Amino acid sequence: MALPPRLLLPDAPALVAGHGRGTLLTPDGELLELSAAELHRRLGELGPPLLVHGPATARRLDLPRFDACFDLLELFAFCLPARPAAPTPRGLAMALELDVPPDDAAAAALLPEMATILLRRLAAGRGTPLNRDAGILAAQMQKAAAWPWAEAVLAALGAGEPKPSLDPYKVWRRLPDWEDPGPPQPPASFDVSPTEARTRLGQILGEGAEQRPQQADYASAAAGAFAPREDQGAPHVVLAEAGTGTGKTLGYIAPASLWAERNGAPVWISTFTRNLQRQIDQELGRLYPEPEERRRRVVLRKGRENYLCLLNMEEMLGQAGQPDMAVPLGLVARWALATRDGDLMGGDFPGWITELHGPHAIWPLADRRGECIRSACGRYKQCFVEHSIRRARTASLVVANHALVMVQAALGGGEDGRPLRYVFDEGHHLFDAADAAFSAAITGAETAELRRWLLGAEGGRSRARGLRRRIEELAGDIPDLLAPMEAALQAARALPGLGWVTRLSEAPRPPRHDPAQDDDAGEDRPALAAAAAERPANPTEAFLRAVRRQVLARAPEEEGLYDAECDLHPLGEDIPEAAEALGRALKRLEEPLVLLRDRLMARLEDEVEELETGDRIRIETAAKGIERRALIPLRAWQAMLRALQAPPPGPGERREFVDWLALTRREGREVDAGMHRHWLDPTTPFALSVAAPAHGLLITSATLRDAGLAEEPEAAWAAAEARTGASHLPAPAIRAAVPSPFDYAARTRAFVVTDVDKARAGQVAAAMQALFLAAGGGALGLFTAIRRLRESFHRMAPALEAAGIPLYAQHVDAMDNATLVDVFRAEEDACLLGTDAMRDGVDVPGRSLRLLVFDRVPWPRPSILHRERRLHLSGGAPSAYDDALARHRLRQAFGRLIRRGDDRGVFVLLDRSCPSRLLAGLPAGVAVRRTGLSEVVAETRDFLNQP
Repeated sequence: MALPPRLLLPDAPALVAGHGRGTLLTPDGELLELSAAELHRRLGELGPPLLVHGPATARRLDLPRFDACFDLLELFAFCLPARPAAPTPRGLAMALELDVPPDDAAAAALLPEMATILLRRLAAGRGTPLNRDAGILAAQMQKAAAWPWAEAVLAALGAGEPKPSLDPYKVWRRLPDWEDPGPPQPPASFDVSPTEARTRLGQILGEGAEQRPQQADYASAAAGAFAPREDQGAPHVVLAEAGTGTGKTLGYIAPASLWAERNGAPVWISTFTRNLQRQIDQELGRLYPEPEERRRRVVLRKGRENYLCLLNMEEMLGQAGQPDMAVPLGLVARWALATRDGDLMGGDFPGWITELHGPHAIWPLADRRGECIRSACGRYKQCFVEHSIRRARTASLVVANHALVMVQAALGGGEDGRPLRYVFDEGHHLFDAADAAFSAAITGAETAELRRWLLGAEGGRSRARGLRRRIEELAGDIPDLLAPMEAALQAARALPGLGWVTRLSEAPRPPRHDPAQDDDAGEDRPALAAAAAERPANPTEAFLRAVRRQVLARAPEEEGLYDAECDLHPLGEDIPEAAEALGRALKRLEEPLVLLRDRLMARLEDEVEELETGDRIRIETAAKGIERRALIPLRAWQAMLRALQAPPPGPGERREFVDWLALTRREGREVDAGMHRHWLDPTTPFALSVAAPAHGLLITSATLRDAGLAEEPEAAWAAAEARTGASHLPAPAIRAAVPSPFDYAARTRAFVVTDVDKARAGQVAAAMQALFLAAGGGALGLFTAIRRLRESFHRMAPALEAAGIPLYAQHVDAMDNATLVDVFRAEEDACLLGTDAMRDGVDVPGRSLRLLVFDRVPWPRPSILHRERRLHLSGGAPSAYDDALARHRLRQAFGRLIRRGDDRGVFVLLDRSCPSRLLAGLPAGVAVRRTGLSEVVAETRDFLNQP
C-alpha cells in the first residue's frame, strides 16, 4: 500500500481565544497567555494564525476581523463535507474522535494535530468519486482567493499542476437525476390496534431493550389516531401528553409506521424545531437500520427556501472568481456532492460556513424569494427539492415542520398533496405556528419584495429574476400574454422602489412656491405644494409614511430602540386617503395578473393534444406562481385596506381578526412600517385547512395541558383542546396522559432567589456568575430582553473564562442559535446566555445542561395582539391567561434539565416577586424553595457535585 503523500502544514501560530485574552502557540513551540492587545501585536509579527472560527475568535478578543487566517473549519468542510462538528477546538476534537482538550493551552497544542488528521483523511480518499475534482477546485480557490489551505490540500491529494477538466463548481453535472414514480395508488383505510402498536414498538426496541411501561401505554393511546374516519370533516384526534422521558418519539413511530406500511400512504410527522426534526430522523434509524431502506422509507421535507437551488448556484458562479466568493462557493460545491438531501438550513450543511463568510455568500443559494421556475429550469432534473418531493410520495414517514404543513394546507395541499394522517410533535407550539402561517402584513418589506418578484433586479448586484423572464419563453408562443404582462409590470411600480427605507423616515423636503401658479380664486397653492412635497413617490410609500406618522404620534414615548405599535382607530387624518389610493393601485396590479393567469390556464384546456409534457408543466408552474406569489397577498392586502373603512369595534367587541399599525426598528434604526393582521384565534384556520381534511391527527407534547389547573382536570384538557384547535372539530378528541418516569424530587432542585433585585443588571449578572461557577459550567441563562443579556455577558465573561468556563451568548457571539446550541451540547462545561425564545431549541442531555437560570418571570410581552387575545380568549379571566403562558414557559424550560434518568438539574429564578401560582406548573414532586443567593449557590454546588 502506498504511503500518503508528504503533508504540508502551515508554519503558523495556533490561537485559541477567551474573552479579551487568548492562548498562543508560536511556531517555535512557545505557549503564551496574552491579552487581546498583546495578541494583536504578536500576530502582526508572526503572521496569520491557525484557529477555529475566525469571526468568533476576533469577536471574543474584540479585535478586527482577521484579513487572513488558517481556519480549521474551512479545512474540515473541504476534507469531510456534510459531516457535523461544533465550531470550537473541543467540538472539532470530538468530531475527529480525539480526546477533548481540558483547557485552552491543550486546545492550542491540538490544532496542528487536527490539521494533520484532516489532511491525512483527504489523502486516504484520493481515489473516491467525491475527491475526483478536489485538487482542481482547491487550485481554483487558491487562484481566485489565495485560499490559505490550498497548498496543503494539493500536497495531500498529490496534485501537481491541475489538468483541464469540467468546472468543479458545476456540481449538478455529477448529481443524479430524479425519477418520477408515477401517480400514487389510492390508500387503504385499515386501522392499527393498540396491541399491534405495542408489538411494533417491541420490534423497534429489540429484545434487550429496557422495558418502559409508560412508552407502551403511550403507543397504545397513539394508535387511536389511525382508525378509519367515519365522517367527512371529522378526523380522529388524539391529544396525548407524554412526560419527558416517556420515549414518545418511538412511541408514535410504532403505530405510524405500521399504518403507512399497511395502507400504502405516508404519515406526516410535523415538528416545530429543527433539533427535534433531526432527532426523529436519527431515531428512525432503529426502525430502518439499513441506509438504503431508510432513505426509501423516510424523507425530511422543508420549504424550498431551505434547499440549495442549483440554478441560483449556477448564476452565482459568475462571482466565483471574486476573492470573497471563491472559498464559500467552493465549500458549498464540496458539500453538494456529499449531502444527503441538499438542506442548507439545518440539515447536514455546517451553519458555521455562513458565519465564516457572511449571509450574502450562502443565503442567495436557496430559493428564499419564491423565484423557482420549476421545469423551465435547466437544473430541474437534479433539483434537491424535486428529489425530496418525489421521494415523499412513496415514503412511509415524512418528517416535516409545522410551517410547511400549514402553508401547504392553506394552498390546498401544495406540492405534496394533502396527507391523510399527521403526527404533530411539539403540539404545544401549534397555536404559535398557526399564528405565523395564517397572518398577513402590508409592510414596506413585503410590498417591496413583491415588486422585486415582478420587476426583477432594478439595481446593484442582485440577480433576481422578474416576471418577464419567468414567462418570456411562453410569451413567444402565446402573444396574448404580452399585454397583461406589460400592464402588470407597469402597475408594479406603485410598490416601494429602491431606497424606500430611507425615504420612509427622512424629513419632508421644504416646498417650493411658484408665484406664477397662484390664481385669482385665491387657492392656497403654497399649501398644496407643501402637501405634494411631503407625499412619497408612490401610493405604497404614501401609506407607509402615514402609518409611521400615526405610530409615532400614538405609541408610548420610549428610547426609540425597540419596535413601536398603535391601534388602527381612531385613524390618523392622512391614512384613509392613503389607504384608498393604495387599494386602487393594488387593484390595478391584480387585474392584469388575473388575466395573465387565466390565459395561461386556458391554454392548458384549449390545447390538450398539442402541448408536450414539458410545456404543459411550464405553463402550469407559471400560472400557479402568479397565484401564490402575487394574487394571494394582493387579495389579503386589499381586504385589510377595506377594513380601514369599517367602523371601529365597540368596547370589548370581538372580531375575527386583530389589526394594528407598527414601526419596526433594528438596533435603534427604523427599518419598516406597516399594517398587520392576525387571526384572533389562529387555531380556527388550522382546524379548517389542516385538521378537518385529514383522517387522523395525533397531537402530542410533554406540556399540552396547563399544570396549574391540576385541581381542575376538565378545564386543563379544555384549554389544551382550545390551544391545539381540537375544540373546533366536530368529533371529540381522545385524551391520553402518560406521566414521566423520572424521579424529579430526587434528581432536581428548584429555587426562587429572594435577595437579588432583578431591575439591577449588576446584581443579576453577579448572581448568575456565582451560580455558573458553583455548577462548574453546563449552565443556561435565559433573559427576557436582549439589552440585559448583553450587559450581563460582558460583566460575567472574564471571571468565568478565568475559571476555565467558556461563556457564549446569543446576540453577542458571531454564531447563530443553532450553532450556539451545538457548541453548548459539545462542550460539557460551557455556559450559554440566550433570550427566552432560545429555550425551545436547547435539547441537551447529560451534564451539558445541569443548571438553568431565568433572570425574571417570562411574562408574555405586552402588545395589541396579546391584549385582544387576553381579553377574548381567556374565558373571562385575563390574568389567568397571562399566568398560563408564563407557567407554560417555565415548565418548558424546566423540562430541558432532565432528559435522561441519570441527569441532575437545578432550576433558579432570580425574581423574588414570582407568584407561587406560576410554579405550580413544575413537575410533581418538585419543591420550590425561596431563599437567599448564598444558600442557593451552596446547595447548587453540593447537589451537582454529588457522585
